[in-house]
Amino acid sequence: MKTLKLIGFAFLASVLSGSCSNDLNLTPRYGLNADAVYSDPGNYINVLAKLYAGLAISGNKGPAGMPDIGGIDEGFSQYVRVLWNLQELPTDEEVCGWNDPGIPELNSMTWNDNSSFVSAMYYRIYYQITLANEFLRYTDSKWMEDHSFSDQEKNVITEMAAEARFLRALSYYHALDLFGNVPFIDETDNPGLFFPEQIMRKDLYNWILTELNSIEPLLKSALTVAYGRADKGALLALRSKLYLNSEVYTGQPNYEDCMTDCASLIALGYSLEPNYAYNFNADNHLSPEFIFAVNFDGNHTRTYGGTTFLLHSHLGGSMDISSFGTTSGWQGNRATKAWFDKFSDTIDTRRMVHLDGQEDTITTIGSFTEGIAITKWNNTNRDSSAGSEPVTFVDIDFPMFRLADIYLMYAECAVRKGQNLSSGVGYFNMVRERAYGNSSMNVSTLSLPEIIDERARELYGEGHRRSDLIRFGQFTGGDYLWPFKGNEQFGISTSSHYNLYPIPSSDVLSNQNLVQNPGY
Repeated sequence: MKTLKLIGFAFLASVLSGSCSNDLNLTPRYGLNADAVYSDPGNYINVLAKLYAGLAISGNKGPAGMPDIGGIDEGFSQYVRVLWNLQELPTDEEVCGWNDPGIPELNSMTWNDNSSFVSAMYYRIYYQITLANEFLRYTDSKWMEDHSFSDQEKNVITEMAAEARFLRALSYYHALDLFGNVPFIDETDNPGLFFPEQIMRKDLYNWILTELNSIEPLLKSALTVAYGRADKGALLALRSKLYLNSEVYTGQPNYEDCMTDCASLIALGYSLEPNYAYNFNADNHLSPEFIFAVNFDGNHTRTYGGTTFLLHSHLGGSMDISSFGTTSGWQGNRATKAWFDKFSDTIDTRRMVHLDGQEDTITTIGSFTEGIAITKWNNTNRDSSAGSEPVTFVDIDFPMFRLADIYLMYAECAVRKGQNLSSGVGYFNMVRERAYGNSSMNVSTLSLPEIIDERARELYGEGHRRSDLIRFGQFTGGDYLWPFKGNEQFGISTSSHYNLYPIPSSDVLSNQNLVQNPGY
């Protein structure tokens, strides 16, 4: 299926419209009593659909009018959009020319604990966690027994619970990566009765790992579930990401376990999409390398975030807008020369750029024609027809995890451990052969600088770059500079405290259990 059926939303109203820390453990409001909702086993799939949809849409009315969270423009607060902004705009890959509050400080790595996009990501994460917690409370065996659910209904709901736990672990992973020491709540906490305690980053890492290990036997086998739903492949991808960044999160590396999970995932039957560009067009759900994607549909998941944002924000200047399966460009995001210079030739098929009328050097961030225009996202199908709603909203799914990333992760771990190097080189070369159409640019040895640059060429604009640069020690400090790092045209050294985003000041002020991240 292209998308999960987004059904039952009439009673799934917004929650977390406020910004205080106590909101993190409120019961979501449905317009009906939650006990009544969960008394019917047929309603569980509706709420599970909302959990998945929380990654794609920004509210229940869409594209605007009934936001899940308040305090920021609804389109700005969509999960993929705020995640993308926090992972891409502070890096060497892209800048955004808009002057909306929150964007300039992301471009320049000068945000603070009142920055709107930082807060939006934080509350979006905890909105998801809150919904998952409530869902899981009602999957308790006693609840189902007391309400005379059949054995078949119990089994189906138990399987759904494993998916909900995966989605909660995914959001906690983003909290771990972006914010470090954060409030923690799970389904055992009574809603509204306390201020959440703060969990240390290392402890949250261990909790996510334990949670993933616990649900691994409960999730269905890879490639056996409806497209867009979590399975064992999605779990392995998330757990391997956790292991890959273990040294950042805990101080102790765990590249060996990352390599093991990557190998297990590779063996499950995914394969590279032969045409790199097909991973980012309207029918990219056909790609055999997608492990877990956030589904978007121009007719059913209408939002000004997600891939609608990614497509339109990259279009402008002299670009032929109609060739992208839409009718308008928002003239915002462009790539920097630091990223563009990583392509040493013009035959790499991943070099998807528009250069006509563009200056490669950015002197004024607000000018769209300064910077490299990116053509990676395209709302046309493989047969060149436009997506289902070619005016504004797009059909492009967002690849949260895909196989090429796993290949490069394995290669990186092989180099860092000095083990299985031949396999690491082989996976690295598979990515390159797809890019060049042949083995002419294959390598026989690998180094970490080669890997971080290859990740920039393969995965640009997919929400990985900040985490990658931190893992390689290049995000803050002065060893690696790029345009407008530290708010200077050619970049300056920045403080290491920017490796973490701050907890929003409103939460720190209202919850005495929270300690702000250093430097804020």
